[in-house]
Amino acid sequence: MTAHDGPEYAIVEGQLHAFVQEQQIKGIRNAAALLVDTRDMGIRALVGSANFFDAAIAGQVNGTLGKRSPGSTLKPFIYALAFDQGVVIPATVLRDVPTAFGPYTPENFDSRFEGPITVTDALIRSRNIPAVDVAARLHHPSFYDFLRAAGITGLAPESHYGLALVLGGGEVTMQELATLYALLNNDGRLRPLSLLAKNGTDQSAGPRLLSPEASYLVLDILRQNPSPLVAPTGQARDLPVAWKTGTSSGFRDAWSVAVFDHYVLVVWVGNFDGTANPALIGAEVAAPLLFRTIYALRASGVGLERAATPMPPPRLRRVDVCLSSGALPTVWCPRRGKSWFIPGVSPIAVDSVYRPIWVDRRSGRAVCPPYDPRRHELRVYAYWPSELRQVFAQAGIPRARPPAPAVCGSAGAAVDGSAPQIRSPLRGLTYLLGPTGGEQTPLHLSADADGDVARLYWFAGSTYLGQSASGQSLEWRPQRPGTYRLRVVDDRGRADSRTVQVALRP
Repeated sequence: MTAHDGPEYAIVEGQLHAFVQEQQIKGIRNAAALLVDTRDMGIRALVGSANFFDAAIAGQVNGTLGKRSPGSTLKPFIYALAFDQGVVIPATVLRDVPTAFGPYTPENFDSRFEGPITVTDALIRSRNIPAVDVAARLHHPSFYDFLRAAGITGLAPESHYGLALVLGGGEVTMQELATLYALLNNDGRLRPLSLLAKNGTDQSAGPRLLSPEASYLVLDILRQNPSPLVAPTGQARDLPVAWKTGTSSGFRDAWSVAVFDHYVLVVWVGNFDGTANPALIGAEVAAPLLFRTIYALRASGVGLERAATPMPPPRLRRVDVCLSSGALPTVWCPRRGKSWFIPGVSPIAVDSVYRPIWVDRRSGRAVCPPYDPRRHELRVYAYWPSELRQVFAQAGIPRARPPAPAVCGSAGAAVDGSAPQIRSPLRGLTYLLGPTGGEQTPLHLSADADGDVARLYWFAGSTYLGQSASGQSLEWRPQRPGTYRLRVVDDRGRADSRTVQVALRP
């Protein structure tokens, strides 16, 4: 069966034609759509234009093969690479503030700045500056190298784009974009499109460009993007659709892409001659067309198979975070939540935004010990960077500036109470770890903690190992021999560290 003789084609073509007819008052004359089964990469529907017989819009041109600026539709892959390279987790707080990256000074689509924003919200709300910031921190592969490996053709040398590639500086076809999003639904494996729909029978694997964990995290975020339409009567409102929009520079192309069940749907609205139109905004025209088409396919009963609820890869773990920083929470953190992380890969530190200071009740100035509860009190302040304080002030929500620290010497340098003390592993010993009963013997990490501590966080270098309750140990299985700098941080920010030597038995 080809992409032009199945029931899916008739439905997709009908939705495109009807939508363009309705939108003509806005000067919108053309659109294209592509539906792919990600199990076999067969094209279930390919509609190259809104009207094959309309010469005025070059209706016989296959719009799915035209190279166009993708706008923001490539942003999900920046964050996927960042998850795999240990740059961010979904709860990492980025800075949406005026930023210059060398000579490049990007702006957001709405010319506004949000201040602190999580990776999850930055992707859902398609903020430009956080995406460019994350892309600038990628190492291997770079975003450009990833696109080349994914088969995006016709790219100029990397130096031609710089960081502008993040915001649609290059060009892709609809078929290339569908292949990229199918990669997310195939656990990060790249597979070529097939012009014949095989009804999911060919599920051969391709080269891996992303981990299953990064692929899952991106789709999980995009599923949180609320639908622009209310589901028709009789259709589930919680239909899981992971979707993204894009608008090219100069309002020449409006895009929307969805991953749902076993399928990828790409829609494009614009003009083949590149004529600009201020109505060509992805979220305002392409997204409604995308969801209308999905709902029509669902209502028709054409045989698109429902997929089981996506399950996270076994390697992914959930961790408590302080929502203001995306870091592990101390007792001072006022708002907490959960986030996914990839053990041994994801960067996680202990929150340092919220810090306690003993101050004079009357003056509010920091004081040195000994503290007198009649005159002094412990207050918690948020230590926001200066550029974020400025954004808050511009938004009319200024943040209180913490008092200057008191000059007390070593006695006042730490929060009141005792820092944890590592008991295991012992100093000066080399630990020989090897297989026992088919599994590697773990090394037990434990520390003495003050009575005000409920939780301990463990690190090897910058790698987060896990957390343990006060008085309990954490099992750690090093993957290779070497020298490790172990660090334990309690939930009040106090820490201890030591070096341990590990050798693995043959």
